[in-house]
This record gives sequence, C-alpha cells and structure tokens, in this order.
Amino acid sequence: MRSPPPPSVYPPNTPPVRTRRPPVVQAGVVTALLVAGLWLQEITDQFVLGGALDNYGILPRNPDALSHIFSAPFLHGGFDHLLANTVPVAVLAFMSALRGLWRFLLATLIIVALGGGLVWLFGRGGSVHLGASELVFGYLAYLLGAGWWERSASAIIAAAVALLLYGGALWGVLPGNPEISWEAHLFGFVAGVVAAAVLHRKRKVVGRS
Repeated sequence: MRSPPPPSVYPPNTPPVRTRRPPVVQAGVVTALLVAGLWLQEITDQFVLGGALDNYGILPRNPDALSHIFSAPFLHGGFDHLLANTVPVAVLAFMSALRGLWRFLLATLIIVALGGGLVWLFGRGGSVHLGASELVFGYLAYLLGAGWWERSASAIIAAAVALLLYGGALWGVLPGNPEISWEAHLFGFVAGVVAAAVLHRKRKVVGRS
C-alpha cells in the first residue's frame, strides 16, 4: 500500500498575498497621471476648443465662477505657460507623493480648494487666474512644512532638496509682472503650509493622572 501524501502546509483555497507597490512607483504613477492630464487638457483646449477652457479660470469675487477654483490650477494660457510649469510641478509633485499617496491627494485638495478660494476672495479683479503654478508653490510649501513639523530625516532631506531646487522661486509670491498671478503663487504657498500642518504636525499626547 502506498502511504497517503503528506497534508499540504497551506490551507486549501488560500488567496494570493497582494504586495503593495513601492512608494516610488506610486509616486511616479500619480505624477505621470497629473502631468499627462495637464497636457491632454491643454492639447484638447488648443486644437479642439479654441482656448475656451481658459474661461474656467478664477474670476475674483464673481459668484458664478466660484467653482472655477477647482479647475483653474489645471488650465494654462497656451503651451509656453504649460511648459514653464511642467518640470517644477512634476518634480515637486513626485517628491510630495513620496511622503504618502493619501497625504499627497489630501494636500492637493487643500492647496486647490484653500489656495483657489483665497485667490477668489483677494485676487485682482478684472483678470483671470489660472495655471499649475498654484500647485508648484503649494507643493513647495508642503515639503518645507512637512520637514518643519515632522522632523524626520527623510522629511528634512526632502525639504532641503526642494528649497535648493526651487527656493529662488519664492520671490514669485511678491507683486511683479502684471501678467503673472502672484496671488496664486502666494495663496498656493499659504495653502501648502496649511496642508503640511494638518497632515504632518505631531499631536501632543495629554497624559491622565
């Protein structure tokens, strides 16, 4: 007689173990989707819609355009404008996404909603504010704020690299060229600081006696 085969080490119908994608891969995918979306939108706007999407930029204090705060950071006034923003938004979005995918998505929402809302409230009237520079300054501030509040080695290194690469752009939060929305730069930066405080500031633990 043959002896029965040894029992399986694994229980039957064991589901396969799912492995999470490394943070670098997740950050790369979400950054690629963001940049591709910006370019696809602008190509469609220029060659199909004749620039009509630019009407969805922020019109300060216009109640009919309040919802435009969610579209304005993803619109551009031509390919030159988009080209100027592509590399900084890609680099800073990738670095921000490395801090955690869900944190990055929430930080983006805060930057878009709060930064755009402040532009709508306090921006110059009679002008349309649009462009991913609001995201650029928001992500830069987010990385700097994460380094300040988190105080981990990785957060401090990321903040230092971001400051080294794009610290010179901080002059853009001051009034200058009337054709450039310094308000979007300033309020995007403010919103990025708020996002970092909300998502990275350590809560004090209160002990009970």
